[in-house]
Amino acid sequence: MRIPMLFRFSLYGFLKNQRYYDPFIVLAFLGKGLSFFQIGLLFGFREICTNIFEIPSGAVADLYGRRRAMIFSFCAYIASFATFALSNSLLMLFGAMFFFGLGDAFRTGTHKAMIFDWLRLQGRSDEKTKIYGFTRSWSQMGSAVSVLIAGALVFFLGNYTAIFWYSIIPYLINIINFFGYPQELDGDRQSEFSLKAVATLFWDAVKQSVQFPALRRLVFEGMGFEGMYKASKDYLQPVLEKAAIALPILLTIDDSKRTAFLVLVIYFPLYFLSSFASRNSHRVSDWRGGDEGAAQVMWWTNLLLFVLLIPAFYFNWHPAIIALFVILAILQNFWRPGLISRFNAQSSPEMSATILSIEGQSKSLATVILAPLLGWLVDTAGNFYPVGIVGTCIAVAILLVYHSQLEVKPELSTE
Repeated sequence: MRIPMLFRFSLYGFLKNQRYYDPFIVLAFLGKGLSFFQIGLLFGFREICTNIFEIPSGAVADLYGRRRAMIFSFCAYIASFATFALSNSLLMLFGAMFFFGLGDAFRTGTHKAMIFDWLRLQGRSDEKTKIYGFTRSWSQMGSAVSVLIAGALVFFLGNYTAIFWYSIIPYLINIINFFGYPQELDGDRQSEFSLKAVATLFWDAVKQSVQFPALRRLVFEGMGFEGMYKASKDYLQPVLEKAAIALPILLTIDDSKRTAFLVLVIYFPLYFLSSFASRNSHRVSDWRGGDEGAAQVMWWTNLLLFVLLIPAFYFNWHPAIIALFVILAILQNFWRPGLISRFNAQSSPEMSATILSIEGQSKSLATVILAPLLGWLVDTAGNFYPVGIVGTCIAVAILLVYHSQLEVKPELSTE
Protein backbone atom coordinates (compact mmCIF):
# COMPACT_ATOMS: atom_id res chain seq x y z
CA MET A 1 0.00 0.00 0.00
CA ARG A 2 1.34 3.41 -0.99
CA ILE A 3 1.93 5.75 1.95
CA PRO A 4 0.27 9.20 1.45
CA MET A 5 2.76 12.00 0.91
CA LEU A 6 1.22 14.21 3.61
CA PHE A 7 1.97 11.40 6.06
CA ARG A 8 5.56 11.16 4.81
CA PHE A 9 6.03 14.93 5.09
CA SER A 10 4.67 14.85 8.65
CA LEU A 11 6.77 11.80 9.56
CA TYR A 12 9.87 13.62 8.30
CA GLY A 13 9.20 16.53 10.66
CA PHE A 14 8.38 14.25 13.58
CA LEU A 15 11.60 12.25 13.19
CA LYS A 16 13.73 15.30 12.35
CA ASN A 17 12.87 16.83 15.72
CA GLN A 18 13.93 13.78 17.73
CA ARG A 19 16.91 15.77 18.93
CA TYR A 20 17.20 14.49 22.48
CA TYR A 21 20.13 16.78 23.27
CA ASP A 22 18.27 19.98 22.34
CA PRO A 23 16.73 20.87 25.76
CA PHE A 24 20.13 20.28 27.41
CA ILE A 25 22.67 21.55 24.87
CA VAL A 26 23.63 24.72 26.77
CA LEU A 27 23.77 22.82 30.07
CA ALA A 28 25.98 20.20 28.42
CA PHE A 29 28.35 22.92 27.22
CA LEU A 30 28.36 24.64 30.61
CA GLY A 31 29.17 21.26 32.15
CA LYS A 32 32.26 21.09 29.91
CA GLY A 33 33.45 24.38 31.43
CA LEU A 34 32.50 26.71 28.56
CA SER A 35 31.50 30.34 29.09
CA PHE A 36 28.38 31.84 27.50
CA PHE A 37 30.65 33.67 25.04
CA GLN A 38 32.31 30.39 23.99
CA ILE A 39 28.88 28.80 23.65
CA GLY A 40 27.83 31.75 21.51
CA LEU A 41 30.94 31.27 19.36
CA LEU A 42 30.02 27.61 18.84
CA PHE A 43 26.48 28.53 17.80
CA GLY A 44 27.85 31.30 15.60
CA PHE A 45 30.34 28.92 13.95
CA ARG A 46 27.51 26.49 13.23
CA GLU A 47 25.62 29.27 11.46
CA ILE A 48 28.73 30.32 9.52
CA CYS A 49 29.03 26.76 8.21
CA THR A 50 25.35 26.83 7.32
CA ASN A 51 25.84 30.21 5.64
CA ILE A 52 28.73 28.96 3.51
CA PHE A 53 26.80 25.99 2.15
CA GLU A 54 23.19 27.26 2.37
CA ILE A 55 22.44 28.85 -1.01
CA PRO A 56 24.72 26.60 -3.08
CA SER A 57 23.04 23.62 -1.42
CA GLY A 58 19.63 24.89 -2.49
CA ALA A 59 20.85 25.31 -6.05
CA VAL A 60 22.40 21.84 -6.05
CA ALA A 61 19.13 20.41 -4.70
CA ASP A 62 17.09 22.17 -7.39
CA LEU A 63 19.42 20.99 -10.16
CA TYR A 64 20.55 17.52 -9.11
CA GLY A 65 17.94 16.02 -6.81
CA ARG A 66 16.30 17.15 -3.60
CA ARG A 67 16.02 13.63 -2.19
CA ARG A 68 19.79 13.17 -2.55
CA ALA A 69 20.35 16.50 -0.81
CA MET A 70 18.12 15.44 2.10
CA ILE A 71 19.87 12.07 2.51
CA PHE A 72 23.27 13.79 2.49
CA SER A 73 21.96 16.27 5.07
CA PHE A 74 20.93 13.56 7.50
CA CYS A 75 24.22 11.72 7.09
CA ALA A 76 25.95 14.95 8.13
CA TYR A 77 23.67 15.25 11.16
CA ILE A 78 24.53 11.70 12.22
CA ALA A 79 28.24 12.52 11.98
CA SER A 80 27.58 15.59 14.11
CA PHE A 81 25.78 13.64 16.84
CA ALA A 82 28.57 11.07 17.02
CA THR A 83 31.19 13.82 17.29
CA PHE A 84 29.24 15.57 20.06
CA ALA A 85 29.08 12.29 21.99
CA LEU A 86 32.83 11.69 21.61
CA SER A 87 33.94 15.31 22.14
CA ASN A 88 36.28 16.12 24.99
CA SER A 89 37.65 19.43 23.74
CA LEU A 90 36.47 22.72 22.31
CA LEU A 91 38.12 21.85 18.99
CA MET A 92 36.04 18.67 18.66
CA LEU A 93 32.90 20.64 19.51
CA PHE A 94 33.70 22.97 16.61
CA GLY A 95 34.01 19.88 14.40
CA ALA A 96 30.59 18.67 15.54
CA MET A 97 29.13 22.08 14.78
CA PHE A 98 30.66 21.95 11.29
CA PHE A 99 28.81 18.73 10.47
CA PHE A 100 25.62 20.11 12.01
CA GLY A 101 25.84 23.31 9.96
CA LEU A 102 26.43 21.23 6.82
CA GLY A 103 23.33 19.18 7.59
CA ASP A 104 21.24 22.29 8.16
CA ALA A 105 22.44 23.83 4.89
CA PHE A 106 21.32 20.87 2.77
CA ARG A 107 18.00 20.51 4.61
CA THR A 108 16.58 24.01 5.09
CA GLY A 109 14.71 25.21 2.05
CA THR A 110 15.03 21.87 0.26
CA HIS A 111 12.26 20.00 2.05
CA LYS A 112 9.97 23.03 2.05
CA ALA A 113 10.44 23.27 -1.71
CA MET A 114 9.42 19.61 -2.03
CA ILE A 115 6.22 20.29 -0.08
CA PHE A 116 5.35 23.33 -2.18
CA ASP A 117 6.13 21.46 -5.40
CA TRP A 118 3.83 18.64 -4.31
CA LEU A 119 1.05 21.15 -3.59
CA ARG A 120 1.57 22.73 -7.01
CA LEU A 121 1.39 19.35 -8.73
CA GLN A 122 -1.77 18.55 -6.77
CA GLY A 123 -3.35 21.91 -7.70
CA ARG A 124 -3.41 22.98 -4.04
CA SER A 125 -0.97 25.90 -4.03
CA ASP A 126 -3.53 28.11 -2.29
CA GLU A 127 -3.16 25.87 0.79
CA LYS A 128 0.54 26.63 1.34
CA THR A 129 0.21 28.20 4.79
CA LYS A 130 -2.30 25.60 5.98
CA ILE A 131 -0.41 22.52 4.77
CA TYR A 132 3.03 23.74 5.80
CA GLY A 133 1.58 24.68 9.20
CA PHE A 134 0.10 21.18 9.49
CA THR A 135 3.38 19.41 8.69
CA ARG A 136 5.28 21.79 10.97
CA SER A 137 2.83 20.97 13.76
CA TRP A 138 4.03 17.37 13.55
CA SER A 139 7.59 18.64 13.86
CA GLN A 140 6.63 20.33 17.11
CA MET A 141 4.76 17.23 18.23
CA GLY A 142 7.99 15.36 17.56
CA SER A 143 9.78 17.85 19.81
CA ALA A 144 7.20 17.22 22.54
CA VAL A 145 7.78 13.47 22.37
CA SER A 146 11.53 14.08 22.11
CA VAL A 147 11.65 16.00 25.37
CA LEU A 148 9.85 13.17 27.17
CA ILE A 149 12.46 10.71 25.93
CA ALA A 150 15.34 13.12 26.59
CA GLY A 151 14.16 13.87 30.11
CA ALA A 152 13.87 10.16 30.87
CA LEU A 153 17.35 9.47 29.45
CA VAL A 154 19.03 12.20 31.51
CA PHE A 155 17.01 11.32 34.62
CA PHE A 156 17.91 7.64 34.57
CA LEU A 157 21.38 7.80 33.04
CA GLY A 158 22.50 10.97 34.83
CA ASN A 159 24.61 12.35 31.95
CA TYR A 160 24.27 14.16 28.63
CA THR A 161 26.45 11.91 26.44
CA ALA A 162 23.93 9.14 25.77
CA ILE A 163 21.32 11.53 24.36
CA PHE A 164 23.58 12.25 21.37
CA TRP A 165 23.91 8.54 20.55
CA TYR A 166 20.17 7.94 20.86
CA SER A 167 19.46 10.88 18.50
CA ILE A 168 21.06 8.91 15.64
CA ILE A 169 18.29 6.27 15.56
CA PRO A 170 15.36 8.42 14.30
CA TYR A 171 17.65 10.08 11.77
CA LEU A 172 18.48 6.70 10.24
CA ILE A 173 14.74 5.97 10.02
CA ASN A 174 14.17 9.29 8.26
CA ILE A 175 16.73 8.39 5.59
CA ILE A 176 14.62 5.31 4.86
CA ASN A 177 11.55 7.60 4.68
CA PHE A 178 13.19 9.71 1.94
CA PHE A 179 13.48 6.69 -0.36
CA GLY A 180 9.67 6.67 -0.53
CA TYR A 181 9.46 10.23 -1.91
CA PRO A 182 8.36 10.32 -5.59
CA GLN A 183 10.96 11.19 -8.21
CA GLU A 184 8.97 14.17 -9.51
CA LEU A 185 9.75 16.06 -6.29
CA ASP A 186 13.43 16.07 -7.19
CA GLY A 187 12.82 19.02 -9.51
CA ASP A 188 14.21 19.42 -13.04
CA ARG A 189 17.55 17.69 -12.48
CA GLN A 190 20.55 18.01 -14.77
CA SER A 191 22.26 14.80 -15.85
CA GLU A 192 25.76 16.12 -15.16
CA PHE A 193 27.13 18.33 -12.43
CA SER A 194 27.95 21.85 -13.56
CA LEU A 195 29.42 24.54 -11.34
CA LYS A 196 28.31 27.10 -13.90
CA ALA A 197 24.67 25.96 -13.65
CA VAL A 198 24.79 26.14 -9.84
CA ALA A 199 26.44 29.58 -9.91
CA THR A 200 23.92 30.89 -12.45
CA LEU A 201 20.90 29.79 -10.42
CA PHE A 202 22.52 31.08 -7.23
CA TRP A 203 23.27 34.47 -8.78
CA ASP A 204 19.74 34.80 -10.20
CA ALA A 205 18.27 34.16 -6.75
CA VAL A 206 20.61 36.67 -5.08
CA LYS A 207 19.71 39.33 -7.67
CA GLN A 208 16.02 38.77 -6.96
CA SER A 209 16.66 39.13 -3.22
CA VAL A 210 18.45 42.44 -3.74
CA GLN A 211 16.45 43.96 -6.59
CA PHE A 212 12.89 43.25 -5.45
CA PRO A 213 11.83 45.27 -2.38
CA ALA A 214 9.24 42.66 -1.36
CA LEU A 215 11.83 39.88 -1.15
CA ARG A 216 14.45 42.15 0.41
CA ARG A 217 11.99 43.12 3.11
CA LEU A 218 11.24 39.45 3.89
CA VAL A 219 14.96 38.75 4.26
CA PHE A 220 15.33 41.48 6.91
CA GLU A 221 12.14 40.45 8.72
CA GLY A 222 13.33 36.85 8.83
CA MET A 223 16.73 37.91 10.13
CA GLY A 224 15.17 39.96 12.90
CA PHE A 225 12.49 37.56 14.07
CA GLU A 226 14.01 34.15 13.38
CA GLY A 227 17.64 35.13 14.05
CA MET A 228 16.87 36.65 17.44
CA TYR A 229 14.66 33.76 18.47
CA LYS A 230 17.27 31.19 17.49
CA ALA A 231 20.07 33.05 19.29
CA SER A 232 18.07 33.59 22.51
CA LYS A 233 15.79 30.57 22.97
CA ASP A 234 18.37 28.37 24.72
CA TYR A 235 18.82 30.87 27.56
CA LEU A 236 15.75 29.20 29.00
CA GLN A 237 17.93 26.18 29.92
CA PRO A 238 20.14 27.81 32.60
CA VAL A 239 17.04 29.54 33.99
CA LEU A 240 15.35 26.15 34.34
CA GLU A 241 18.47 24.76 36.02
CA LYS A 242 18.42 27.55 38.61
CA ALA A 243 14.70 27.13 39.17
CA ALA A 244 15.09 23.35 39.54
CA ILE A 245 17.84 23.68 42.13
CA ALA A 246 15.59 26.00 44.15
CA LEU A 247 12.65 23.57 44.18
CA PRO A 248 12.34 22.13 47.71
CA ILE A 249 10.23 19.17 46.58
CA LEU A 250 13.14 17.72 44.61
CA LEU A 251 15.90 18.04 47.20
CA THR A 252 16.24 14.26 47.51
CA ILE A 253 17.67 13.87 43.99
CA ASP A 254 20.80 15.37 42.41
CA ASP A 255 20.89 18.58 40.36
CA SER A 256 20.98 16.99 36.89
CA LYS A 257 17.92 14.85 37.63
CA ARG A 258 16.05 17.82 39.08
CA THR A 259 16.85 19.83 35.96
CA ALA A 260 15.75 16.93 33.74
CA PHE A 261 12.45 16.78 35.60
CA LEU A 262 11.77 20.52 35.22
CA VAL A 263 12.88 20.51 31.56
CA LEU A 264 10.34 17.77 30.91
CA VAL A 265 7.59 19.66 32.77
CA ILE A 266 8.22 22.90 30.84
CA TYR A 267 9.36 21.79 27.39
CA PHE A 268 6.65 19.17 26.81
CA PRO A 269 3.75 21.67 27.03
CA LEU A 270 5.93 24.24 25.19
CA TYR A 271 6.30 21.95 22.18
CA PHE A 272 2.73 20.72 22.43
CA LEU A 273 1.40 24.29 22.33
CA SER A 274 3.89 25.12 19.55
CA SER A 275 2.41 22.28 17.53
CA PHE A 276 -1.07 23.72 18.05
CA ALA A 277 0.18 27.19 17.03
CA SER A 278 1.81 25.94 13.83
CA ARG A 279 -1.27 23.97 12.81
CA ASN A 280 -3.50 27.00 13.35
CA SER A 281 -1.20 29.72 12.01
CA HIS A 282 -3.37 30.07 8.91
CA ARG A 283 -6.25 31.16 11.16
CA VAL A 284 -4.26 34.25 12.22
CA SER A 285 -3.73 35.09 8.55
CA ASP A 286 -7.45 34.59 7.88
CA TRP A 287 -8.31 36.81 10.85
CA ARG A 288 -5.97 39.61 9.74
CA GLY A 289 -6.84 39.38 6.04
CA GLY A 290 -3.59 37.76 4.91
CA ASP A 291 -0.03 36.90 5.94
CA GLU A 292 0.99 40.59 5.95
CA GLY A 293 -1.57 41.59 8.55
CA ALA A 294 -0.69 38.56 10.67
CA ALA A 295 3.01 39.48 10.54
CA GLN A 296 2.29 42.99 11.82
CA VAL A 297 0.36 41.68 14.83
CA MET A 298 3.10 39.19 15.63
CA TRP A 299 5.84 41.83 15.49
CA TRP A 300 3.98 43.92 18.07
CA THR A 301 3.55 40.85 20.27
CA ASN A 302 7.24 40.04 19.88
CA LEU A 303 8.14 43.56 21.01
CA LEU A 304 5.96 43.30 24.12
CA LEU A 305 7.48 39.96 25.15
CA PHE A 306 11.09 41.16 24.89
CA VAL A 307 10.25 44.36 26.79
CA LEU A 308 8.82 42.24 29.62
CA LEU A 309 11.90 40.00 29.62
CA ILE A 310 14.14 42.92 30.67
CA PRO A 311 12.79 43.33 34.24
CA ALA A 312 12.05 39.60 34.52
CA PHE A 313 15.72 38.76 33.89
CA TYR A 314 17.06 41.67 35.91
CA PHE A 315 15.14 40.71 39.05
CA ASN A 316 15.45 36.94 38.41
CA TRP A 317 11.71 36.30 38.30
CA HIS A 318 12.10 32.73 37.15
CA PRO A 319 8.38 31.90 36.73
CA ALA A 320 7.88 35.03 34.60
CA ILE A 321 10.97 34.28 32.48
CA ILE A 322 9.82 30.72 31.85
CA ALA A 323 6.30 31.87 30.92
CA LEU A 324 7.63 34.54 28.52
CA PHE A 325 9.94 32.06 26.77
CA VAL A 326 7.08 29.62 26.37
CA ILE A 327 4.94 32.36 24.79
CA LEU A 328 7.85 33.36 22.52
CA ALA A 329 8.12 29.76 21.30
CA ILE A 330 4.38 29.64 20.59
CA LEU A 331 4.57 32.99 18.77
CA GLN A 332 7.46 31.77 16.62
CA ASN A 333 5.34 28.82 15.49
CA PHE A 334 2.48 31.10 14.54
CA TRP A 335 5.01 33.25 12.65
CA ARG A 336 7.05 30.63 10.76
CA PRO A 337 4.43 29.16 8.36
CA GLY A 338 3.30 32.63 7.29
CA LEU A 339 6.88 33.76 6.64
CA ILE A 340 7.63 30.69 4.52
CA SER A 341 4.39 31.21 2.59
CA ARG A 342 5.35 34.85 1.95
CA PHE A 343 8.80 33.77 0.67
CA ASN A 344 7.29 31.13 -1.58
CA ALA A 345 4.89 33.69 -3.05
CA GLN A 346 7.91 35.71 -4.17
CA SER A 347 9.69 32.84 -5.98
CA SER A 348 9.27 30.91 -9.20
CA PRO A 349 8.90 27.09 -9.08
CA GLU A 350 12.24 26.35 -10.72
CA MET A 351 14.21 28.13 -7.99
CA SER A 352 11.95 27.70 -4.96
CA ALA A 353 14.53 25.72 -2.95
CA THR A 354 17.15 28.38 -3.71
CA ILE A 355 14.90 31.26 -2.61
CA LEU A 356 13.94 29.40 0.56
CA SER A 357 17.61 28.70 1.19
CA ILE A 358 18.18 32.46 1.06
CA GLU A 359 15.67 32.73 3.90
CA GLY A 360 17.60 30.14 5.91
CA GLN A 361 20.91 31.75 5.03
CA SER A 362 19.78 35.19 6.17
CA LYS A 363 18.54 33.73 9.47
CA SER A 364 21.90 32.01 9.91
CA LEU A 365 23.74 35.27 9.25
CA ALA A 366 21.70 37.00 11.95
CA THR A 367 22.48 34.20 14.41
CA VAL A 368 26.20 34.40 13.58
CA ILE A 369 26.14 37.99 14.80
CA LEU A 370 23.63 37.71 17.64
CA ALA A 371 24.72 34.48 19.39
CA PRO A 372 28.27 35.59 20.32
CA LEU A 373 27.02 39.14 21.01
CA LEU A 374 24.40 37.90 23.45
CA GLY A 375 26.91 35.54 25.08
CA TRP A 376 29.42 38.35 25.56
CA LEU A 377 26.78 40.73 26.94
CA VAL A 378 25.49 38.09 29.37
CA ASP A 379 29.02 37.27 30.59
CA THR A 380 29.79 40.98 30.98
CA ALA A 381 26.54 41.87 32.77
CA GLY A 382 26.46 38.74 34.91
CA ASN A 383 22.75 38.60 34.11
CA PHE A 384 20.53 37.65 31.18
CA TYR A 385 18.66 40.97 30.85
CA PRO A 386 20.69 42.05 27.74
CA VAL A 387 18.72 39.36 25.85
CA GLY A 388 15.55 41.38 26.44
CA ILE A 389 17.23 44.66 25.46
CA VAL A 390 18.60 43.34 22.14
CA GLY A 391 15.28 41.70 21.24
CA THR A 392 13.43 44.93 22.00
CA CYS A 393 15.77 46.99 19.80
CA ILE A 394 15.33 44.61 16.85
CA ALA A 395 11.53 44.59 17.12
CA VAL A 396 11.39 48.38 17.33
CA ALA A 397 13.64 48.75 14.26
CA ILE A 398 11.52 46.37 12.14
CA LEU A 399 8.26 48.01 13.21
CA LEU A 400 9.57 51.49 12.41
CA VAL A 401 11.03 50.56 9.02
CA TYR A 402 8.55 48.04 7.65
CA HIS A 403 5.36 48.05 9.70
CA SER A 404 4.68 51.72 10.36
CA GLN A 405 1.87 51.14 7.91
CA LEU A 406 0.50 47.91 6.48
CA GLU A 407 1.55 47.53 2.87
CA VAL A 408 0.31 45.23 0.16
CA LYS A 409 3.34 43.83 -1.64
CA PRO A 410 3.26 43.12 -5.36
CA GLU A 411 3.94 39.62 -6.59
CA LEU A 412 7.45 38.98 -7.88
CA SER A 413 7.73 38.82 -11.63
CA THR A 414 9.11 35.53 -12.91
CA GLU A 415 9.98 36.79 -16.33
